Amino acid sequence: MELGYGTTGLSVGQRVFGLTDWTRNGTLAEYVAVEARNLAPLPADVDFTEGAALVMPGLTAWQGLFVHGNLQPGQTVLIHGAAGVVSSMAVQLARHAGAYVIGTGRAADRKTALDFGVHQFVDLEKEKLEDLGGVDLVFDIFGGDIAGQSASVIRDGGKLITIAGPTDARPANGTTIDFVVEAIPAQLIEVVRLFRAGKLKNHIGQVASLDEAVAAFNPTKRIKGKTIIQVKK
Repeated sequence: MELGYGTTGLSVGQRVFGLTDWTRNGTLAEYVAVEARNLAPLPADVDFTEGAALVMPGLTAWQGLFVHGNLQPGQTVLIHGAAGVVSSMAVQLARHAGAYVIGTGRAADRKTALDFGVHQFVDLEKEKLEDLGGVDLVFDIFGGDIAGQSASVIRDGGKLITIAGPTDARPANGTTIDFVVEAIPAQLIEVVRLFRAGKLKNHIGQVASLDEAVAAFNPTKRIKGKTIIQVKK
């Protein structure tokens, strides 16, 4: 991608990755105009497929855990959908930060969640959240009843962080925050640093060409992992 340069620290012709503003159209095109303030340098040893897969999950997990959740070493975090794209990144970041990580999902997700680093797995179809005891932070992707049940296990001063939109779920003596991910280059730089160091791994389900994009986003069977559209000139 060709870029201007200035306060962003990016130079013309530099490899970059990032997130477009939510007010802009999408990026399923050969060329897309993106403001430099939304981009970070992509190291030469990270290919574009891996870089693309890091952006949304990495930023969402980082902001949920550390910006809004203020997760600290030694705390206990409950992460819903731990085998999913965003939540698996949250699992890895939370564990790297020194938290005790409890992940949820279906029985079929157990191995994947454990492989990504959860210390404990809860099968939501068979086990009750109320049996967990207290947690300091909940990272929620579901909303609804799950968010409500989660609020009841949060310790005093704890937080329910959700990306499922506004919710009425409130911890008795804590805080609920719903947020929408933002493009923060400094956070992307840290995420890719951890990836290069082997501390994070992506959860990629399929890589498709631009011509295959419509079919890729309308699969006939469930794809586990992130779909990446690869544009080649």
